[in-house]
Parts: sequence; structure tokens; C-alpha cells
Amino acid sequence: MSGTDLLDGFDLAALPGASTREAAAARVCAGGWPTKRDEAWHYTDLAAGLRGFALGPAPAVEVDAELPEGPRVVFVNGRFDAARSAAPEWVGRLGDAALGDAARGGIVVALNTALAEDGVAIALAPGQQGGTLFLVTLAAGEGVGMPAIAPRHRIALGAGATLTLIETARGEGSYLHAPVFEVELGEGARLNHYRLQDESAEAVHVATIFAEIAGGAGYESFTLNRGARLSRNETHARLGGKAADVHLNAAQLLNGTQHGDVTTVVRHDAPDCASRQTVKSVLAGAARGVFQGRIEVDRIAQKTDGYQMNQALLLSDEAEIDS
Repeated sequence: MSGTDLLDGFDLAALPGASTREAAAARVCAGGWPTKRDEAWHYTDLAAGLRGFALGPAPAVEVDAELPEGPRVVFVNGRFDAARSAAPEWVGRLGDAALGDAARGGIVVALNTALAEDGVAIALAPGQQGGTLFLVTLAAGEGVGMPAIAPRHRIALGAGATLTLIETARGEGSYLHAPVFEVELGEGARLNHYRLQDESAEAVHVATIFAEIAGGAGYESFTLNRGARLSRNETHARLGGKAADVHLNAAQLLNGTQHGDVTTVVRHDAPDCASRQTVKSVLAGAARGVFQGRIEVDRIAQKTDGYQMNQALLLSDEAEIDS
């Protein structure tokens, strides 16, 4: 499928924010899916992973799943499920303004900007303690083609606020799940973000997280990759204030021909900041794991403390790790 017809199956004019969506869609169609020729995707060929599949709108479906007890937000094929959600008052829904800049990020983010129909909007006031919130995404692909599910999530914590977000993604059949998270942490705020990627064995999962971290604030993320035939979790974190910190950790349990990619870009733009990145993979069969991490340090970011580690256990001669 050529770049110009990647989104032929979608009626973007029927969605709010049409001008932003159309600009993002133009980027997708002009650039096409990333291949190994793109430096940022050197180890993961998304074009090959999606070859032969025609993307289309995600249908309204019923997906049976056991849900966690406690405050939760449930999305089914990218749409809010009010009947199965139990959301606190500070949890809202995607608005037109949440689409943001059509030029931000790469092709996958542009795809999300073009197609996002729904998403969670979390806003905690300064000093507010949010406790634990579950974010559950259920997906299903039915019939011909590959449904594209592209929720846009925004998380804003005021100064000194705290939240633990536990995210799970599960599904059935063949589909593309391309969520984007936009995280903003005020001074001294803390967000713990724990993620379970347990998609269908036929699914493709490409998630992108943007985190802006103010002085004294901290973002701690742990991702467990064990589903999807092809997955990529890409995080861009900016330490923008003194003594901010970020922890980006992941584990991958892959088998067969699964491909899992963990990509990080951490920007130190203030002094006395710390970043920690640890990825551990257990790979069997002909599975392939990838970790590529980059740390960028501004001239003013004195006393920067940055750390990366990649460890892998290969259980067969065909398994492969790239770093």
C-alpha cells in the first residue's frame, strides 16, 4: 500500500478538529510507514509489519474481560465505555484542544492526531493525591482489514500532586493500537505509570509517551511487553526543572516471531536531574528484542546523573537482541 492511500478508509471530515487532522493525515500519507532506513526505526520495520493490511475505522464491538476493582476508565476499540468505567470526578474525556500540534512527533504520532476519537483527560490540582487509577484498553479486530485504534490521553498533575496509573491493553484478532500520552508534571509532582502490554498475538502495538517534568517532580514508568506480534513503546521525557527525575524501565517476555522495541529519548534541560533506564528481556523461539536509548544534556544541565542498562536472556539460537 502506497503512502498516499494509507488513510483512504477514514472520513476525517466527520471528526472534530478537521483542519488539524487533515494536516496530520497529509504527513502520514506523504511519509508512509517507517522502515529500517529511518534512523529512529533502524531495528523495527513498521512498514513490513503492516504490509498487506488495509487500515480502517475500528468497529463498535463487545469485548468480554475481567476488570480491576477500584477507580477505572475503560476504552473499547478506542471509545470510552461508560457502563464499565468507574471514574473519579477529576477524570475527563478528550477535547478538540487535546489534538495539539499536527507537526509534533513522527508518523505514528501524526496517525494518532489524525484518527483519535477519544481518550482520557486527567487533571489533578496542586497537592491533590489521586491514589490509584486503572486505565483499561480492550480491542477487537473483526472481518477484513485492520482496525486502527488511536486514543489520545492527557495527564496533568499540579505542583505536589501524586498519582499511580496502572494501564493494561488486551485484545482479540488483528488490529493496530497506536495510543499517545501527553504528560505534564508540575513542581514536586509524582506520577507512577505501570503498563501491561498484553495485546492479541495478531496485533500491532505502537505507543508514544511525551513527558514534561518540572523541578523536583518525578515520572516513574514500568512497561511489561508480552503481547502483540510487533510492539514499540517510545518515550520522550524532558527534565525541565532543577532536581527532576525520570525512571523508564521495561521487561519483555517474547516468544515465537514476536518483535518488541523499547525506545527512549531523555532530555536533561536543568541542573541536578537524574534519569534511570533499565530494560530486561527474555526471548525464546525466533523472538527479537530492541532497546535504543538516547540521553541529551543541555549545557546548563550541570551535575546530570544518567544511567542506562540493557540485559537479555536468549533461550534459543534464533532469538536476537539489538541495542
